[in-house]
Amino acid sequence: MSETIHIKNMVCPRCISAVSNILQGLEIPYSSIKLGEVELTSSLNMETKNAFSKALQDSGFSLIDDRKSQLIEQMKTLVVDKIHHSLDELDIKWADYISQNLHLDYKYLSSLFSSVESITFEQYIINQKIERVKELIIYDELNLSEIAFKLNYSSVAYLSSQFKKVTGMTPTKFKKSTNKNRKHLDGI
Repeated sequence: MSETIHIKNMVCPRCISAVSNILQGLEIPYSSIKLGEVELTSSLNMETKNAFSKALQDSGFSLIDDRKSQLIEQMKTLVVDKIHHSLDELDIKWADYISQNLHLDYKYLSSLFSSVESITFEQYIINQKIERVKELIIYDELNLSEIAFKLNYSSVAYLSSQFKKVTGMTPTKFKKSTNKNRKHLDGI
């Protein structure tokens, strides 16, 4: 009987590779792996599950066992995937996107997120977008106008205002700064 395992802190393709290596090292068969989730071909016994959990923790990941934590991690994964890894435009309504993907009421999900994470879901999205802006500024391939368009900001002024509110400096000052303070995606 197959089993779905939820894993915290899987935020990028390298994380998928790392978890895949752990599964292969422990000889745990799986049918698919994606951000935050592994589909095993059979259920794990307690000994194997404990070994898997320890190996994950040694690599900065952790198993998620309760339903509420799984939902929050799925919400985070959807945001990270859409903002950092998708080539699609970011012109979406987050409430619709999240509720359609998780098949639950957005008000419930948003309230759950806020009660556990101590920030609102909307602030989490903003923080992720600002980290993406930092990344794009550092790459220096797009100007601020193009970054604003790519991340669906209504204007460069609005992007700059939100950037300054979150980071304490303007995008231009960040670009000139020698200390390009970026956060790990799983630390946001």
